[in-house]
Amino acid sequence: MTDADYAAQLREAAKVSKAWPYEEARKLLKRYPQGKPGEAPMLFETGYGPSGLPHIGTFNEVQRTTMVRHAYEEITGAPTRLIAFSDDMDGLRKVPDNVPNQAMLTEHLGRPLTQVPDPFEKYESFAHHNNAMLRAFLDRYGFDYEFVSSTDMYRGGQFDDALRNVLRNYQAIMDIMLPTLRKERQATYSPVLPISAKSGIVLQVPVEVVDADAGIVRFEDDGETIEQSILSGGAKLQWKVDWAMRWVALGVDYEMAGKDLIDSVTQSSKIARALGGRPPEGFNYEMFLDEKGEKISKSKGNGLSIEQWLTYGSEESLAFYIYREPKAAKSLHIGVIPRAVDDYEQFRSAYATQAVDKRLGNPVHHVHGGQVTDDPLPVTYGLLLNLVGVMGADATEHQVWAYLRNYAPDASVERYPRVAGLVRNALAYNRDFVAPTLKRRAPEANEALALRELDAQLAALPDDASAEDIQNIVYEIGKDPHYGFEQLRDWFKALYETLLGAQQGPRMGSFIALYGIANSRKLIAQALDLAAA
Repeated sequence: MTDADYAAQLREAAKVSKAWPYEEARKLLKRYPQGKPGEAPMLFETGYGPSGLPHIGTFNEVQRTTMVRHAYEEITGAPTRLIAFSDDMDGLRKVPDNVPNQAMLTEHLGRPLTQVPDPFEKYESFAHHNNAMLRAFLDRYGFDYEFVSSTDMYRGGQFDDALRNVLRNYQAIMDIMLPTLRKERQATYSPVLPISAKSGIVLQVPVEVVDADAGIVRFEDDGETIEQSILSGGAKLQWKVDWAMRWVALGVDYEMAGKDLIDSVTQSSKIARALGGRPPEGFNYEMFLDEKGEKISKSKGNGLSIEQWLTYGSEESLAFYIYREPKAAKSLHIGVIPRAVDDYEQFRSAYATQAVDKRLGNPVHHVHGGQVTDDPLPVTYGLLLNLVGVMGADATEHQVWAYLRNYAPDASVERYPRVAGLVRNALAYNRDFVAPTLKRRAPEANEALALRELDAQLAALPDDASAEDIQNIVYEIGKDPHYGFEQLRDWFKALYETLLGAQQGPRMGSFIALYGIANSRKLIAQALDLAAA
């Protein structure tokens, strides 16, 4: 099959694929059945509030939106753009729990985030610091995006025409918003938030439109009646109004949002229509939860950081985890990483032999934008974790590779560069989370008997015995009624708990082949010593 034939086959399959990025992309086909007017690029947007440090939930929107963007490109071949928009003109409402210099930040509450000093003392403002962190990660992943700062757009005058449009439609916007607010909030609500010339604070005060075309409004600031232009940085808009204005001003066609923003999407869509625009397509995804089942929050800092995931798992596994089941609430904590790594590798290994329509439903197609190399690994991440677990917290990369070469003679950093990353991940994960919890128990009498038999049969094997041959021995011992295991899993559980000190473990044939028969027999001897003590 030629590349052109494959591309044509892929396009036809994408038009009917049930994978969620294609279902989302087809919304844009309905939006513009003949393509966007003037062959303009389809515009995708993601938003970021830099009031706290970026975490995986922040990255999630860019990753998922990029998947929809790529799906649209596969179906149509039409041009697209992606804007990563930072709401850095917002006032600092509260001090995040996970940053230094909190007393200093408290002094700047209410000021635009780009006017709040950086508590880390690295950038010109808190927003610049957090924006830099976000961009560094998006760049690391190779995202094709355009970063846009709210402050730059407001102060640079790019939103001035849109702001005049807001003032001209001020009453229509009020009619949309006031019924959604409590009575006490209705009394002070304004779509426009002037920035005080006295204090620099983003004010939450009633506003009267004086001259829409000139952008002049009237309000009270600390007891004084002020007339001030809202143009070129003199004000920003209330959140839902700001979102709608941005959609219309920039011509956004697609933006997704979390389930907690369903009401915001509804009201902002109404406001966009009142401004003469068309709200974008999109969908509402479920939220990430921490290990306690609580919503992840930037200000609380209770979510995983991007750096944490990449310390203990691969980059691809993070994108894989984000792809799956976007409309189901998912736990996001350290404990999900090992499974995500191995699930990703399993889907990747299947990709090469799949038909085109099956490939489009394979998560790795969307993780890699359709560019998936056939690059199988000789070991699983779970097996690596078990290996370094018995090696101890002081194990080194060099030692791990020595064991790997016993299992796969061609194992090297050059041959398996992706394994090199997983080795580092496994050593870190074992050091920080596994080693402190491992505790081998003494085997019961029947388990000790079975371990002695396993030791005897391993002693009769050559050093290069295959994992399959070893696994067959393990199976036969577990099934032998002489050793008293009611179910085969009871035998495996005993092996994990007495040899590895863990509740769960790998395929034992693979582990013994990897760790080595002689070393595995030493583990058995140590377990039998515990039984005799």
